[in-house]
Amino acid sequence: MNTIQTGETLVMPSRNLDYTKVEESLVSGLRDYCNNAGQRGYVIGVSGGVDSAVVSTLCAKTGLPLYVVEMPIHQGEDEVNRAQEHIAWLKANFPNVIEWREDLTEVFDLMATKIAHVADTLEGANDTRLSLANTRSRLRMVSLYAMAGTFGVLVAGTGNKVEDYGIGFFTKFGDGGVDISPIAELYKSEVRELGRHMDIPSNLTEAVPTDWLHTDGSTDEDQIGATYPELEWVMPQYDAGKRVADFSGRAREVMAIYTTRHEVNAHKLALPPVLPVPVGE
Repeated sequence: MNTIQTGETLVMPSRNLDYTKVEESLVSGLRDYCNNAGQRGYVIGVSGGVDSAVVSTLCAKTGLPLYVVEMPIHQGEDEVNRAQEHIAWLKANFPNVIEWREDLTEVFDLMATKIAHVADTLEGANDTRLSLANTRSRLRMVSLYAMAGTFGVLVAGTGNKVEDYGIGFFTKFGDGGVDISPIAELYKSEVRELGRHMDIPSNLTEAVPTDWLHTDGSTDEDQIGATYPELEWVMPQYDAGKRVADFSGRAREVMAIYTTRHEVNAHKLALPPVLPVPVGE
């Protein structure tokens, strides 16, 4: 991990959550939502990170069928190992867990070749790296919904509060395409703490955050330019009406990063606009 060095410590004050109550509430909410929707259980993509580890464990605790799916695309060995270790831990602790592995590398490579051909053929193409990274996420979403439809289950999302409602750090209609977001009211630090509370192995609760979409080893913090603790500090400040001009030093830098990403990615949090049409009187 390329640690972001700063001269200031920007850390959100603890919300003093009772993690026993948090766990009970989320497990109950997942169970009730599924039953009310008339579905059998859940399916989730497991990446080897803390967010998917926590959500899959919460889903497993409902007692409903849980399909855990590993979908590598040119994945690093460390990520693959962590995902497989977590799936093994889930199956050892919860009899309702069903495992599936679908290597999407070949499908992705075919799409990447076609996208590259179009980019080389037509004028006006952008750099395709971001598009291809998002394509990975959307391929996984398609696979999860294929599983969901096949087995009559819901897709559980893994986005946390900063990612989903702060900076929009997810792929539209990719990992943002889910039926329910169990941990979207928890900050990353709180997701880690909930994972520790549920005795999830430390190689997952302490894993360096990555979006699993790049092959250059870049972490979430490399891409964002700020750490999760910094983003957790700045999000309530922004929500309270503070802006870049209200700060100096590193706090000003982080507020600028947050503000830019929050505003640029606002479209991810809204339904696609519907344009009005003139109607005769």
